[in-house]
Amino acid sequence: MLGTKGRMTQIFDESGSAHAATIVTAGPLTVTQIKGEKDGYAAAQVGFDAMKESRVKKPQTDKPFKYLREFSIGEKEAEVGSVIDISIFAPGDIVAVSAVSKGKGFQGVVKRHGFHGGPRSHGQKNKERAPGSIGGGGRAGGRVVKGMRMAGRMGGDRITVKNLKVLQVDPSTNTLIISGAIPGHPGTLVEIRG
Repeated sequence: MLGTKGRMTQIFDESGSAHAATIVTAGPLTVTQIKGEKDGYAAAQVGFDAMKESRVKKPQTDKPFKYLREFSIGEKEAEVGSVIDISIFAPGDIVAVSAVSKGKGFQGVVKRHGFHGGPRSHGQKNKERAPGSIGGGGRAGGRVVKGMRMAGRMGGDRITVKNLKVLQVDPSTNTLIISGAIPGHPGTLVEIRG
């Protein structure tokens, strides 16, 4: 299932315990194409978030959706034009959610990799958050080793969070309430797999 991330909230269960949760507006999805023997694999291409006809480019007029994704279907049968909605989920289902995380720009090693930095005493002035030694003559012949953890761009990665529980399903508004936090900012495209 595809959807867009909404805001976070909290849900109270029967015992009165509060659970952090994320609201996701999911589906409906329309099957736009079936991949079969000719393509070499079995998958269903689905479209999400229908667009206005005036906004669709000419080559995409037969698939007027903002997002197109493929899901392997295995032995399941699907027909072009059929609609998939959130009724495939039920409260209590365990799902995995994938999305692109928030971009955080260029960050140092303390935030990006969890380095502790130097000591805060004994003459340290501007080196508290410095990475320290990154190698030398003894290691890799005086070059910096590939994969060395250093400062750089952080965030904007595809993240998958597993073992999240579906707390509520509302077919009238196409919303799912899923326990815990989901990557990305509100409005991010999310992929929910059962």
